[in-house]
Amino acid sequence: MKKTLILGATPNPERYAYRAAHKLTEHGHEIVPVGIKKGEVAGQQILNEMGTHDDVHTVTLYVGPQHQPEWYDYILGLNPERIIFNPGTENPELEQRAQAQGVEVVEGCTLVMLSVGTY
Repeated sequence: MKKTLILGATPNPERYAYRAAHKLTEHGHEIVPVGIKKGEVAGQQILNEMGTHDDVHTVTLYVGPQHQPEWYDYILGLNPERIIFNPGTENPELEQRAQAQGVEVVEGCTLVMLSVGTY
């Protein structure tokens, strides 16, 4: 299973980040929910600061490109194998920086990837 950091995690059930947290958990993936919202999602406390996390395979983004620059060093410092840019989070600058570091970049939807077995 792929340990996944959800950047933009939220306790709001109407948001895609919330749905992704639950679907990832249902599929057996360990999640690390990180965001500015306080609360819980999929039985996990949402972390409101940039902590150290080991063995993160995938970072799935639910933060718009205008808010991503403050997270660049944190995301890349996790040394993930993959970053998923969910619809609306596409960011050529971060994508290029990730690729230069050898990180796989995917412009796709975590929920769709899980549902069709390509996660």
